[in-house]
Amino acid sequence: MKDTQILSTFQEWPPEPVASAAPPAPLFNACQVGVALRAVLFVELVVAVAALFGTANFFDWLIRLSLYTGGALPATVIWLVVACAARRPLLRLPPQGQYVAAIVLGALSGLYGCGLLVMSGLLEAPPWLASAASGALLAGSGVGALALRERGKTPAATTARLAELQSRIRPHFLFNTLNSAIALVRAEPARAEALLEDLSDLFRHALADQGESVTLAEEIALARHYLEIEQVRFGERLRLEWALDPAADAARLPPLLLQPLLENAVRHGVEPSAEGAQIRISTQRRGSNVVIKVTNTVPAGPGAQGHGVALNNVRDRLRLLHDVEGQFRHVLKDGVFQVRIEVPA
Repeated sequence: MKDTQILSTFQEWPPEPVASAAPPAPLFNACQVGVALRAVLFVELVVAVAALFGTANFFDWLIRLSLYTGGALPATVIWLVVACAARRPLLRLPPQGQYVAAIVLGALSGLYGCGLLVMSGLLEAPPWLASAASGALLAGSGVGALALRERGKTPAATTARLAELQSRIRPHFLFNTLNSAIALVRAEPARAEALLEDLSDLFRHALADQGESVTLAEEIALARHYLEIEQVRFGERLRLEWALDPAADAARLPPLLLQPLLENAVRHGVEPSAEGAQIRISTQRRGSNVVIKVTNTVPAGPGAQGHGVALNNVRDRLRLLHDVEGQFRHVLKDGVFQVRIEVPA
């Protein structure tokens, strides 16, 4: 019996690399905008409450709040800047070491804020010890809260990952692809081989542990595999348009983020319409951000309202990775559905 071209699509899997010791997990990431905003709001809230002690009226409280803020806000900013700049050295420390370093830095930042008030002539008897203790206490409390938040992201990320995998490995998609390959085996064996190779690459990425994030370029490459599979199935009914900016390729995304969006575009745009639909994928770098758009026409109308599981999953996974820096919006207008994603470049 002679081997056919189809057999060449089955490739030997490389041996699993020996897992190395995982680096210590970061307790917090002071470089994220969301973390910085939460730290500033937390310190300002504590300062506002502390200013209530010993005040006779609202104006007295306002004056105290202004004085305390003049020392606390610069101290908080310098803590965030130094913690962000020293992120790599901090990652080499165990969690306990990171915690101690954050507290020591908080004490030094408290002394820095007190020194600013002394140099400005606003304090006659500077409370150096109290400032250092307050800075250490606030830093310890803040880092503890951020550490709990990072720890809480793990089950949330696991849940989102499982939901994403379930949405990727849909039996009907696998059956449709295999049926398309079977139909091509005798008439066009080369196309059948390419189809199975695309399917293999798609499932290999879906089942592999790719870590927390991948590049936009990798997501686009995987999207091409998926759409090439669907192109075989729908032919001219699936009309594709790409508008890709190479400057945006390095942006980080959760693995398989674009996949559910493209499946939605095929399922709600191409499948229900006899004439098919157009799908447009665009990327663009705008300053320090990257904008990604997935747009599809809906010739057959919006149809029945879905549960929005795929869209919610994409939004949740984007928030887990980029916090407030990741933006996700979608809209259906005049027979066109568009998803817009914005992430740091």
